[in-house]
Amino acid sequence: MDNANRVVIVTGASRGIGAGLVAGYRKLGFRVVATSRSISPSNDENVLAIAGDIRDRATVENVVAAAKERFGRVDTLVNNAGIFIAKPFVEYTQEDFEAVTGTNVTGLFCITQVVLAELLSQQSGHIVNITASLVDQPLASVPAGLAALTKGGLNALTRSLAIEVAKRGVRINAVAPGIIKTPMHAPATHDFLAKLMPVGRMGDVQDIVDAVLYLESASFVTGEIVHVDGGAAVGVG
Repeated sequence: MDNANRVVIVTGASRGIGAGLVAGYRKLGFRVVATSRSISPSNDENVLAIAGDIRDRATVENVVAAAKERFGRVDTLVNNAGIFIAKPFVEYTQEDFEAVTGTNVTGLFCITQVVLAELLSQQSGHIVNITASLVDQPLASVPAGLAALTKGGLNALTRSLAIEVAKRGVRINAVAPGIIKTPMHAPATHDFLAKLMPVGRMGDVQDIVDAVLYLESASFVTGEIVHVDGGAAVGVG
């Protein structure tokens, strides 16, 4: 199928990696449904921006219905929306737990279930989950138990779903970023964070976009977790 006829839904699309993914898919010719809790309308007629919280099943159903109404189909879902809170485990509050699991687990479950049903019905499609490298190689200087709990589970889900649907035309993959220059990290922290990466620098949003777009075209790859982390998953440099 020509890329101009293909449609991708990107969650957490308002800034950082999500905004980069919207731009990257548009360069490939995809039509894009960009959703986030707060997102501005797009001037590009091939980008449909929808504000809403994917923890709400009604929001998810609205996003998918709007994608089909505007563009006729859905071919790819990129689960980019996520919350990261770094603090010692005993200092997490119930509010922290509910915020992180709400987006990283409940929201992802809702939109993946609805989109996957669409992809299975057409016997084609692709889902990419954005996880986190530190769930495979934790850092004592960045305590992130809730990320391990949620994103680690997402790694397992990626493999499980990939096998479940492998013979039905749908691929499921993941990209596990290291520390990336996004609005999440204040510029004052960049020098410190760069030193945590074995290659000595933080990653750029484009590094993640390139990995996702590689997976988009890699028709023989499924169940894969691609680490884009400057070697962090291997060990401390």
